[in-house]
Amino acid sequence: MNTFSIAIHGGAGTLVKGMMTPALEAKYKAALQLALDAGYKVLENNGTATEAVEKAVVVLEDSPLFNAGKGSVFTATESHEMDASIMDGKTLNAGAVSLITGIKNPVALARDVMEKSEHVFLAGAGAMQFAKELDYTIEDASYFYDAFRHKQWIEIKDTDSFQLDHAKKKDSKFGTVGAVACDKDGNIAAATSTGGMTNKKWGRVGDSPMIGAGNYANNKTCAISCTGSGEFFIRGVVAYDVACLMEHKEMSLEDASNEVINKRILEIKGDGGLIAVDAKGNIAMPFNTEGMYRASKSSTGQEEVSIYK
Repeated sequence: MNTFSIAIHGGAGTLVKGMMTPALEAKYKAALQLALDAGYKVLENNGTATEAVEKAVVVLEDSPLFNAGKGSVFTATESHEMDASIMDGKTLNAGAVSLITGIKNPVALARDVMEKSEHVFLAGAGAMQFAKELDYTIEDASYFYDAFRHKQWIEIKDTDSFQLDHAKKKDSKFGTVGAVACDKDGNIAAATSTGGMTNKKWGRVGDSPMIGAGNYANNKTCAISCTGSGEFFIRGVVAYDVACLMEHKEMSLEDASNEVINKRILEIKGDGGLIAVDAKGNIAMPFNTEGMYRASKSSTGQEEVSIYK
């Protein structure tokens, strides 16, 4: 039997220790553990990597602690615009949604795009129409209301500032969530979900729903879910870049992930991190920021739930 494993993340950035109380740190770690265990249980019970990453991301989307689903940040118009993507490394099938509102679990809709449409990427009104045709419940805005998120928005509304999640300053923390997994058959998958940027305008879309930028999976190489300054991850085609280094330069998962996060993305002034898994169940979780909410578990017995370096 193949080594099976899963890794998850809840964002990377300047996680200022002074702002992180022991109680809050315990909350984050508990939420990460919950998502990790949910995804790992799927793998343990002979579920597919795709099922496992969706399950783990759903748990993270349901937590108000992360900038995805329930915890999504406010846009310039005081609304929520969410993005998500999922990819199956065995078939290279993928699904993605962007600029959707009122959907409790955007990752589930992304999977439905992959499995129930002929398309890969649906956005805005069209994506919402697709969701309605599948009888998705459209949640009231109150479901996504979080006092802390709203206060973040109030502080910068009516300005040209935007902010990446929890930060006191513009570049401080990115709260995208994601999961990558390798199942017992050696198939891999990746899923990523985000609420975007606080006070974002003009329908801005980051790297999270973009296949090859923020999310990618191919059994031949790796499954990747990214978190960070989306504009730079798009320019660097980060998720696919790791796979490319593995395929064409025959680098290991660890070496390719580190090359991209600690060298290539820094060269274009991007910051953040990623989680990665290959078809042998190896895991890598590099980041070039002060911290990244992350957790991983493998059938070899290895388990980790961490925030800082």
